[in-house]
Amino acid sequence: MGPIGDEFLSRQRVLVISPHADDETYGCAGTIARIKDLGGQVYVSLISVGSVDHYAANSDGSAMRRVTSTTRLREFSEVMKLLKVDDWEVVYTDDAVHLALDTVPRKELVRLIERDARLSIEKVEPTLMLIPAFSYNQDHEALFRACITATRPGVRSQRHLVPYVLAYDNTSLFWSLEREKFHANFYVDITDYLQIKLGPPGMIVGRFVVVFAPRLPRQAPPAALPSRTRPGGSRSGLGPEDASLLLGRIFGWP
Repeated sequence: MGPIGDEFLSRQRVLVISPHADDETYGCAGTIARIKDLGGQVYVSLISVGSVDHYAANSDGSAMRRVTSTTRLREFSEVMKLLKVDDWEVVYTDDAVHLALDTVPRKELVRLIERDARLSIEKVEPTLMLIPAFSYNQDHEALFRACITATRPGVRSQRHLVPYVLAYDNTSLFWSLEREKFHANFYVDITDYLQIKLGPPGMIVGRFVVVFAPRLPRQAPPAALPSRTRPGGSRSGLGPEDASLLLGRIFGWP
């Protein structure tokens, strides 16, 4: 990224909001790894973990497969160790809430992100937040809107104001209207951190990587993670990159 970009990232205290275990890896693991390597701080709030039944292929064709919350939590814990984050938490562990965050009143989600969660804005006082981008996925959509509310500008003396808010990319496969397409405008070079994002050989990182992980069919496969993450596939010309949408910035922060 160059000295200016690295200097900026090294001074950040980052709060990552992840709807499910693996969204943070798909969307911004390279960014997290780079910030930690530069001396910055990163905290991850995983909003929901639960058991889920999903379509999977086997020798007999299509079938349903159950992935338990215990498995997902174990995988997530290993990813957090790999990324060397400063701290992480899980907010909801109820199967009834998992993949149903749109049923949780937005007021409650906002309150959790703002002040009630252990790793809330009020307690972490982040200088930069990474939030899920808008999506067809009901959990991503609910959290995106809750995060937009929680990070709204206000009077600094009354509550913590987050000077930089970024929405990280969502690699799920889905149709979308032109006005709803993701248009990145903030790129982090992850050339030196690509292998961390993909995971070391033999390690499961989220629902994708080298051996086997119970990936939903709608999730982009490892080989396509995503095309811009691979050399020659970037939109910025950097090579492997994490792409985000800068939603808000305040210059001259302390």
